[in-house]
Amino acid sequence: MGDVTAAAPPSPDKSTNLFMQIVVHPDGTITRPFVPDAPPSATGPVLSRDVPLDASLATSLRLYLPNPASPPPPPTSKLPVILYFHGGGFVLFSTGSVFYHASCEAMAAAVPAIVVSLDYRLAPEHRLPAAYDDAASAVLWLRDAAAGDPWIAAHGDLSRCFVMGSSSGGNMALNAGVRACRGLDLGPAAVRGLVLHQPYLGGVARTPSEEKSGDDAVLPLEANDKLWSLALPAGADRDHEFSNPAKSMAAAAAALTGLPRCLVTGSDGDPLIDRQRELVAWLRGHGVEVVAKTDFTGSHAAELFVKETADELFAAVRAFVSGAGDVVHS
Repeated sequence: MGDVTAAAPPSPDKSTNLFMQIVVHPDGTITRPFVPDAPPSATGPVLSRDVPLDASLATSLRLYLPNPASPPPPPTSKLPVILYFHGGGFVLFSTGSVFYHASCEAMAAAVPAIVVSLDYRLAPEHRLPAAYDDAASAVLWLRDAAAGDPWIAAHGDLSRCFVMGSSSGGNMALNAGVRACRGLDLGPAAVRGLVLHQPYLGGVARTPSEEKSGDDAVLPLEANDKLWSLALPAGADRDHEFSNPAKSMAAAAAALTGLPRCLVTGSDGDPLIDRQRELVAWLRGHGVEVVAKTDFTGSHAAELFVKETADELFAAVRAFVSGAGDVVHS
């Protein structure tokens, strides 16, 4: 299994930060920095394999299964299924990006769970809502195809599905959850909760944590603005509902009716932490049950390169999935 601390993460130095290396050309196209991909693994403590989602859109899923043949002994009951959306500001990375691949391996082993990671379309070639549409398709995969997957049939419990995302993936998980709770019958699957890890949110007016992030190592303010300019629909500003749902959807909060319980996690050193705490308050204000763990120590995406942060996140996910997470006001 890949070591989450051994994979090359987004650089902790602004001068070589991957987001800062995105080159935007005059015609609106971009050149992305090189990020190595890890192939799926047929051996080791966690197995992985790729399955197509929509061939016409070149979307796919990478499944991670704790190896039944490896110690420790597998649990006697079937495993929950976590549908996972990676981060990257909607612009970078894939399921195979080495640090996200390693993180999904580590999470599958730590929870334990079957993790299903979505390889979705990226902006600006496919601006939002393309990634949301792909996330919705992945939720429907849980309903329509997952039961026929050999790993899920043998080891997965579709009555315990969770939709999770990190950063921009956390934004996607919220959107997918809102779509899924609009009277959609997902049987035999059931989404029991959303895990919104450091969800990527924005707004025209700066929050205090954004104001002081000009030289942030992982998500400097210049990169933050660039990512939104590439991801949002052409002509939209950061108060669009895709980036600032609490402001833009205030009159449409009925969309949250029926939303399952949510785990919202964040770190005190994240430029987005103020947005994440505002999200917790907004969700609670509209009757959503929220487990808030917004007092982690560290930077945005620290779980990709700091083992202690990864362990803390996976422990919070494990408690939430087991139903043991307490509502914490932080």
